[in-house]
Amino acid sequence: MEVQEVQQICVAGGGSWGTALAHHAGLQGHKVTLLLRDKDVCTSINTRHENSRYLQGCKLHPAITATTDPEAPGALGSPVIILAIPCQQQRSYLLQHRHLLSPNVRIANAAKGIELETGLTCSQFFAEIVPDHTDGYAVLTGPSFAREVMDSRPTAVVIASASASTASFFQGILSSSSFRCYTSDDVLGAELGGAVKNVIAIACGICDGLEIGTNGRAALVTRGLAEMSRLGQAMGAKGHTFLGLSGLGDLVLTATGSLSRNRTLGLALGQGKSLQEAGDAIGMVTEGVKTAFAVSRLAQKLACPVPITNAVCDILNGTLSASEAVHQLMNRSLIQE
Repeated sequence: MEVQEVQQICVAGGGSWGTALAHHAGLQGHKVTLLLRDKDVCTSINTRHENSRYLQGCKLHPAITATTDPEAPGALGSPVIILAIPCQQQRSYLLQHRHLLSPNVRIANAAKGIELETGLTCSQFFAEIVPDHTDGYAVLTGPSFAREVMDSRPTAVVIASASASTASFFQGILSSSSFRCYTSDDVLGAELGGAVKNVIAIACGICDGLEIGTNGRAALVTRGLAEMSRLGQAMGAKGHTFLGLSGLGDLVLTATGSLSRNRTLGLALGQGKSLQEAGDAIGMVTEGVKTAFAVSRLAQKLACPVPITNAVCDILNGTLSASEAVHQLMNRSLIQE
Protein backbone atom coordinates (compact mmCIF):
# COMPACT_ATOMS: atom_id res chain seq x y z
CA MET A 1 0.00 0.00 0.00
CA GLU A 2 1.02 3.62 -0.51
CA VAL A 3 3.08 4.99 2.38
CA GLN A 4 1.22 7.76 4.17
CA GLU A 5 2.65 10.81 5.92
CA VAL A 6 3.35 10.24 9.61
CA GLN A 7 0.60 11.75 11.77
CA GLN A 8 0.43 12.81 15.40
CA ILE A 9 -2.63 10.91 16.64
CA CYS A 10 -4.37 11.07 19.99
CA VAL A 11 -6.60 8.12 20.84
CA ALA A 12 -8.99 9.32 23.54
CA GLY A 13 -10.29 6.38 25.54
CA GLY A 14 -8.25 3.56 27.04
CA GLY A 15 -10.70 0.69 26.76
CA SER A 16 -10.03 -2.38 24.64
CA TRP A 17 -11.10 -0.78 21.34
CA GLY A 18 -9.26 2.48 21.88
CA THR A 19 -6.14 0.58 22.89
CA ALA A 20 -6.32 -1.68 19.83
CA LEU A 21 -6.73 1.31 17.51
CA ALA A 22 -3.75 3.03 19.16
CA HIS A 23 -1.68 -0.11 18.63
CA HIS A 24 -2.76 -0.36 15.01
CA ALA A 25 -1.95 3.30 14.35
CA GLY A 26 1.47 2.76 15.93
CA LEU A 27 2.11 -0.16 13.61
CA GLN A 28 1.49 2.21 10.67
CA GLY A 29 4.34 4.39 11.90
CA HIS A 30 2.26 7.19 13.38
CA LYS A 31 3.12 9.00 16.63
CA VAL A 32 0.39 7.90 19.02
CA THR A 33 -0.67 9.17 22.42
CA LEU A 34 -3.28 7.14 24.28
CA LEU A 35 -5.31 9.42 26.56
CA LEU A 36 -7.05 7.62 29.42
CA ARG A 37 -8.26 8.11 33.00
CA ASP A 38 -6.79 5.19 34.93
CA LYS A 39 -3.32 6.06 36.28
CA ASP A 40 -2.44 2.40 36.90
CA VAL A 41 -3.27 1.45 33.31
CA CYS A 42 -1.31 4.48 32.12
CA THR A 43 1.73 3.28 34.05
CA SER A 44 1.25 -0.26 32.75
CA ILE A 45 1.27 0.97 29.14
CA ASN A 46 4.30 3.24 29.60
CA THR A 47 6.41 0.72 31.50
CA ARG A 48 5.26 -2.71 30.28
CA HIS A 49 3.58 -1.84 26.96
CA GLU A 50 0.37 -3.56 28.06
CA ASN A 51 -3.16 -2.45 28.95
CA SER A 52 -3.33 -4.58 32.08
CA ARG A 53 -7.03 -3.96 32.63
CA TYR A 54 -8.65 -4.44 29.22
CA LEU A 55 -6.17 -6.34 27.03
CA GLN A 56 -4.07 -8.33 29.45
CA GLY A 57 -1.40 -10.35 27.70
CA CYS A 58 -1.46 -8.28 24.50
CA LYS A 59 1.78 -6.40 23.88
CA LEU A 60 1.36 -2.86 22.59
CA HIS A 61 3.53 -1.09 20.04
CA PRO A 62 6.45 0.31 22.06
CA ALA A 63 6.18 3.77 20.48
CA ILE A 64 2.76 4.41 22.07
CA THR A 65 2.80 6.91 24.93
CA ALA A 66 -0.02 6.98 27.49
CA THR A 67 -1.14 9.97 29.53
CA THR A 68 -4.00 10.98 31.81
CA ASP A 69 -3.53 14.69 31.03
CA PRO A 70 -5.79 16.00 28.23
CA GLU A 71 -3.50 19.01 27.84
CA ALA A 72 -0.28 17.02 27.52
CA PRO A 73 1.71 17.23 24.24
CA GLY A 74 0.17 14.83 21.76
CA ALA A 75 -3.17 14.71 23.61
CA LEU A 76 -6.37 16.58 22.70
CA GLY A 77 -4.49 19.38 20.95
CA SER A 78 -3.33 16.90 18.29
CA PRO A 79 -4.31 17.42 14.64
CA VAL A 80 -5.81 13.91 14.50
CA ILE A 81 -8.00 12.34 17.18
CA ILE A 82 -9.61 8.92 17.37
CA LEU A 83 -12.48 9.23 19.83
CA ALA A 84 -13.09 5.97 21.68
CA ILE A 85 -15.10 7.34 24.60
CA PRO A 86 -18.32 5.30 25.18
CA CYS A 87 -21.38 6.91 23.65
CA GLN A 88 -23.20 7.57 26.93
CA GLN A 89 -20.19 9.45 28.38
CA GLN A 90 -19.15 11.22 25.21
CA ARG A 91 -21.31 14.35 25.47
CA SER A 92 -19.91 15.31 28.86
CA TYR A 93 -16.38 14.52 27.66
CA LEU A 94 -16.75 16.81 24.64
CA LEU A 95 -18.31 19.60 26.70
CA GLN A 96 -15.45 19.42 29.17
CA HIS A 97 -12.63 19.30 26.63
CA ARG A 98 -13.85 21.01 23.45
CA HIS A 99 -11.72 24.09 24.16
CA LEU A 100 -8.59 21.97 23.69
CA LEU A 101 -9.38 20.93 20.12
CA SER A 102 -7.17 22.45 17.43
CA PRO A 103 -8.98 24.55 14.76
CA ASN A 104 -8.45 22.07 11.90
CA VAL A 105 -8.63 18.85 13.89
CA ARG A 106 -9.78 15.66 12.18
CA ILE A 107 -11.77 13.33 14.43
CA ALA A 108 -12.73 9.70 13.81
CA ASN A 109 -15.39 8.57 16.28
CA ALA A 110 -15.02 4.88 17.11
CA ALA A 111 -17.86 4.70 19.67
CA LYS A 112 -21.10 2.85 18.95
CA GLY A 113 -24.45 3.69 20.50
CA ILE A 114 -27.39 6.07 20.75
CA GLU A 115 -27.58 8.57 23.59
CA LEU A 116 -30.22 7.41 26.03
CA GLU A 117 -31.43 10.82 27.20
CA THR A 118 -31.81 12.41 23.77
CA GLY A 119 -32.07 9.60 21.23
CA LEU A 120 -29.24 11.22 19.25
CA THR A 121 -26.35 9.45 17.57
CA CYS A 122 -22.79 10.58 18.31
CA SER A 123 -22.54 12.64 15.12
CA GLN A 124 -25.79 14.43 15.92
CA PHE A 125 -24.79 15.61 19.39
CA PHE A 126 -21.20 16.24 18.22
CA ALA A 127 -22.60 18.76 15.73
CA GLU A 128 -24.45 20.50 18.56
CA ILE A 129 -21.42 20.71 20.84
CA VAL A 130 -18.62 21.53 18.38
CA PRO A 131 -20.34 22.71 15.17
CA ASP A 132 -17.11 24.23 13.80
CA HIS A 133 -15.49 20.80 13.50
CA THR A 134 -18.10 18.83 11.56
CA ASP A 135 -16.18 18.94 8.25
CA GLY A 136 -13.35 17.05 9.89
CA TYR A 137 -15.60 14.47 11.54
CA ALA A 138 -15.87 10.81 10.57
CA VAL A 139 -17.28 7.60 12.02
CA LEU A 140 -15.13 4.47 12.22
CA THR A 141 -17.28 1.37 12.47
CA GLY A 142 -17.68 -2.20 11.25
CA PRO A 143 -17.01 -5.80 12.37
CA SER A 144 -13.88 -5.49 14.48
CA PHE A 145 -13.02 -7.26 17.72
CA ALA A 146 -10.20 -5.49 19.54
CA ARG A 147 -8.12 -8.61 20.24
CA GLU A 148 -8.15 -9.64 16.59
CA VAL A 149 -7.00 -6.15 15.55
CA MET A 150 -4.24 -6.44 18.16
CA ASP A 151 -3.16 -9.68 16.49
CA SER A 152 -3.25 -8.03 13.02
CA ARG A 153 -5.87 -10.49 11.82
CA PRO A 154 -7.68 -9.45 8.61
CA THR A 155 -10.32 -6.82 9.42
CA ALA A 156 -12.46 -4.55 7.23
CA VAL A 157 -14.17 -1.40 8.52
CA VAL A 158 -16.03 1.65 7.23
CA ILE A 159 -14.98 5.28 7.51
CA ALA A 160 -18.15 7.35 7.06
CA SER A 161 -18.08 11.13 6.73
CA ALA A 162 -20.08 13.91 5.11
CA SER A 163 -16.71 15.14 3.83
CA ALA A 164 -15.15 12.95 1.14
CA SER A 165 -11.71 14.36 1.91
CA THR A 166 -12.04 13.52 5.62
CA ALA A 167 -13.13 9.96 4.85
CA SER A 168 -10.27 9.59 2.38
CA PHE A 169 -7.78 10.98 4.90
CA PHE A 170 -8.64 8.41 7.57
CA GLN A 171 -8.82 5.65 4.99
CA GLY A 172 -5.28 6.53 3.95
CA ILE A 173 -3.67 6.75 7.37
CA LEU A 174 -5.35 3.66 8.87
CA SER A 175 -5.51 1.16 6.02
CA SER A 176 -2.97 -1.65 5.97
CA SER A 177 -2.61 -5.17 4.60
CA SER A 178 -4.54 -6.43 7.67
CA PHE A 179 -6.92 -3.48 8.24
CA ARG A 180 -8.90 -2.53 5.14
CA CYS A 181 -10.94 0.69 5.28
CA TYR A 182 -13.86 1.45 2.98
CA THR A 183 -15.43 4.91 2.78
CA SER A 184 -19.08 5.97 2.93
CA ASP A 185 -21.03 9.22 2.97
CA ASP A 186 -23.89 7.74 5.02
CA VAL A 187 -22.81 8.76 8.51
CA LEU A 188 -26.21 8.18 10.09
CA GLY A 189 -26.62 4.73 8.53
CA ALA A 190 -23.14 3.66 9.62
CA GLU A 191 -23.82 4.83 13.18
CA LEU A 192 -27.21 3.17 13.44
CA GLY A 193 -25.86 -0.14 12.18
CA GLY A 194 -23.13 -0.07 14.78
CA ALA A 195 -25.57 0.83 17.54
CA VAL A 196 -28.60 -1.36 16.85
CA LYS A 197 -26.55 -4.49 16.14
CA ASN A 198 -25.54 -4.49 19.82
CA VAL A 199 -29.19 -4.84 20.80
CA ILE A 200 -29.73 -7.71 18.38
CA ALA A 201 -26.53 -9.32 19.68
CA ILE A 202 -27.97 -9.31 23.20
CA ALA A 203 -31.08 -11.01 21.82
CA CYS A 204 -28.96 -13.64 20.05
CA GLY A 205 -27.03 -14.30 23.23
CA ILE A 206 -30.27 -14.75 25.13
CA CYS A 207 -31.47 -17.27 22.56
CA ASP A 208 -28.16 -19.16 22.73
CA GLY A 209 -28.47 -19.18 26.52
CA LEU A 210 -31.93 -20.70 26.16
CA GLU A 211 -30.53 -23.20 23.62
CA ILE A 212 -33.31 -22.51 21.15
CA GLY A 213 -31.13 -23.71 18.27
CA THR A 214 -29.44 -22.41 15.13
CA ASN A 215 -32.73 -22.08 13.20
CA GLY A 216 -33.91 -19.55 15.73
CA ARG A 217 -30.60 -17.69 15.76
CA ALA A 218 -30.62 -17.37 11.96
CA ALA A 219 -34.19 -16.07 12.05
CA LEU A 220 -33.29 -13.59 14.77
CA VAL A 221 -30.26 -12.22 12.90
CA THR A 222 -32.28 -11.87 9.70
CA ARG A 223 -35.25 -10.16 11.32
CA GLY A 224 -32.87 -8.07 13.39
CA LEU A 225 -31.28 -6.79 10.19
CA ALA A 226 -34.75 -5.92 8.88
CA GLU A 227 -35.48 -4.07 12.12
CA MET A 228 -32.19 -2.16 11.90
CA SER A 229 -32.77 -1.18 8.28
CA ARG A 230 -36.40 -0.18 8.90
CA LEU A 231 -35.44 2.17 11.72
CA GLY A 232 -32.52 3.59 9.77
CA GLN A 233 -34.57 4.42 6.72
CA ALA A 234 -37.25 5.99 8.90
CA MET A 235 -34.52 8.31 10.18
CA GLY A 236 -33.22 9.15 6.70
CA ALA A 237 -30.34 6.69 6.33
CA LYS A 238 -29.70 4.76 3.11
CA GLY A 239 -31.12 1.24 2.99
CA HIS A 240 -28.12 -0.31 1.25
CA THR A 241 -25.80 0.81 4.07
CA PHE A 242 -27.29 -1.87 6.32
CA LEU A 243 -26.25 -4.60 3.89
CA GLY A 244 -22.61 -3.55 4.20
CA LEU A 245 -19.88 -3.86 6.81
CA SER A 246 -21.40 -1.35 9.24
CA GLY A 247 -24.74 -3.19 9.16
CA LEU A 248 -24.85 -6.88 8.25
CA GLY A 249 -21.12 -7.37 8.77
CA ASP A 250 -21.06 -5.95 12.27
CA LEU A 251 -24.32 -7.66 13.16
CA VAL A 252 -23.08 -11.14 12.17
CA LEU A 253 -19.84 -10.69 14.10
CA THR A 254 -21.41 -9.30 17.27
CA ALA A 255 -24.37 -11.69 17.31
CA THR A 256 -22.30 -14.85 16.87
CA GLY A 257 -18.71 -14.14 17.97
CA SER A 258 -17.47 -15.44 21.31
CA LEU A 259 -15.57 -12.17 21.94
CA SER A 260 -18.77 -10.11 21.77
CA ARG A 261 -19.58 -8.45 25.11
CA ASN A 262 -23.22 -7.89 24.10
CA ARG A 263 -23.73 -11.51 23.08
CA THR A 264 -21.98 -12.64 26.27
CA LEU A 265 -24.35 -10.50 28.34
CA GLY A 266 -27.35 -11.97 26.55
CA LEU A 267 -25.99 -15.49 27.00
CA ALA A 268 -25.84 -14.97 30.76
CA LEU A 269 -29.37 -13.56 30.82
CA GLY A 270 -30.64 -16.53 28.84
CA GLN A 271 -28.99 -18.85 31.36
CA GLY A 272 -30.92 -17.19 34.18
CA LYS A 273 -28.42 -14.68 35.56
CA SER A 274 -29.51 -11.20 36.54
CA LEU A 275 -28.46 -8.13 34.56
CA GLN A 276 -26.22 -7.09 37.47
CA GLU A 277 -24.52 -10.49 37.60
CA ALA A 278 -24.02 -10.57 33.83
CA GLY A 279 -22.58 -7.07 33.74
CA ASP A 280 -20.25 -7.66 36.68
CA ALA A 281 -18.86 -10.79 35.05
CA ILE A 282 -17.99 -8.90 31.85
CA GLY A 283 -16.40 -5.97 33.68
CA MET A 284 -16.55 -3.62 30.69
CA VAL A 285 -19.12 -1.27 29.13
CA THR A 286 -21.85 -3.16 27.27
CA GLU A 287 -23.33 -0.45 25.07
CA GLY A 288 -26.30 -2.51 23.94
CA VAL A 289 -28.11 -2.21 27.28
CA LYS A 290 -28.71 1.53 27.20
CA THR A 291 -28.90 1.52 23.42
CA ALA A 292 -31.85 -0.88 23.58
CA PHE A 293 -33.93 1.59 25.57
CA ALA A 294 -32.78 4.51 23.39
CA VAL A 295 -33.77 2.64 20.22
CA SER A 296 -37.13 1.63 21.68
CA ARG A 297 -37.99 5.23 22.57
CA LEU A 298 -36.80 6.52 19.22
CA ALA A 299 -38.78 3.91 17.31
CA GLN A 300 -41.92 4.74 19.27
CA LYS A 301 -41.62 8.41 18.27
CA LEU A 302 -41.22 7.38 14.63
CA ALA A 303 -44.03 4.77 14.79
CA CYS A 304 -41.45 2.24 13.56
CA PRO A 305 -41.95 -1.40 14.66
CA VAL A 306 -38.94 -2.84 16.54
CA PRO A 307 -40.31 -5.99 18.20
CA ILE A 308 -36.92 -7.59 18.92
CA THR A 309 -35.60 -4.44 20.57
CA ASN A 310 -38.75 -4.10 22.64
CA ALA A 311 -38.45 -7.71 23.75
CA VAL A 312 -34.84 -7.12 24.82
CA CYS A 313 -35.98 -4.09 26.83
CA ASP A 314 -38.68 -6.16 28.53
CA ILE A 315 -36.08 -8.75 29.54
CA LEU A 316 -33.60 -6.11 30.74
CA ASN A 317 -36.15 -4.33 32.93
CA GLY A 318 -37.65 -7.57 34.24
CA THR A 319 -41.06 -7.24 32.61
CA LEU A 320 -40.69 -10.58 30.82
CA SER A 321 -38.53 -13.64 31.32
CA ALA A 322 -36.31 -14.63 28.42
CA SER A 323 -38.50 -17.64 27.52
CA GLU A 324 -41.66 -15.52 27.72
CA ALA A 325 -40.14 -12.97 25.36
CA VAL A 326 -39.30 -15.66 22.79
CA HIS A 327 -42.84 -17.01 23.02
CA GLN A 328 -44.24 -13.51 22.54
CA LEU A 329 -42.09 -12.85 19.46
CA MET A 330 -43.01 -16.17 17.84
CA ASN A 331 -46.73 -15.60 18.37
CA ARG A 332 -47.11 -12.06 17.02
CA SER A 333 -49.59 -11.46 14.22
CA LEU A 334 -48.52 -13.11 10.98
CA ILE A 335 -47.29 -10.69 8.29
CA GLN A 336 -45.62 -10.64 4.90
CA GLU A 337 -41.83 -10.52 4.95
